[in-house]
Amino acid sequence: MNIIRAKAEHIIYAKAISKCIDESAKSRGTGIARRTPEYIHTKMTNGNGIIALDNDKFAGFCYIEVWGHGKYVAHSGLIVAPDYRGQGLAKKIKKEVFKLSLIKYPNAKIFGITTGMAVMKINYQLGYKPVHFSELTDDSEFWRGCQTCKNYDILIRTERKMCLCTGMLYDPSEEIKPKKIDNKVFQRLKKIKETLLLKKKNS
Repeated sequence: MNIIRAKAEHIIYAKAISKCIDESAKSRGTGIARRTPEYIHTKMTNGNGIIALDNDKFAGFCYIEVWGHGKYVAHSGLIVAPDYRGQGLAKKIKKEVFKLSLIKYPNAKIFGITTGMAVMKINYQLGYKPVHFSELTDDSEFWRGCQTCKNYDILIRTERKMCLCTGMLYDPSEEIKPKKIDNKVFQRLKKIKETLLLKKKNS
């Protein structure tokens, strides 16, 4: 398995990546911003993507987005192809895109919003901490990307203060040591998210 920085030559995988992201969101029943093949093209050609390949077969992908004039960066589109799930590949990809962020944008705060418990755990181990949305970028273009998420109405109703996603932030100016997972904390967080989702479905 090769986990490498994506280049223009990897554009041939963009359509498969886009489709995989969409299908994953549907199967999980959670909201996610769509990533078109054309959009993924740009991340590959500007050197802001990490791709995992099993010989010439797509296995996983993630990319960096820059917000607030370089004050913030986010890791988006983290996906692992169905045949490669449950093998720890998402964690390996996330670590590589995290390292790439520190190299390319050493002074930027790294943040993310996600409904995925597995991603939350990986972020926590890397030194992220859960934060209110007010601590994340105020770049309107970032939040506009949530419009294709089926839970966008929640974000609007709360005036962009909260949603079903959890906000997480890594600040390179703070000395943060990698942490061990407290499963009790994440189980409580999972129950809260599930309760919110259930209320939305029943409303």
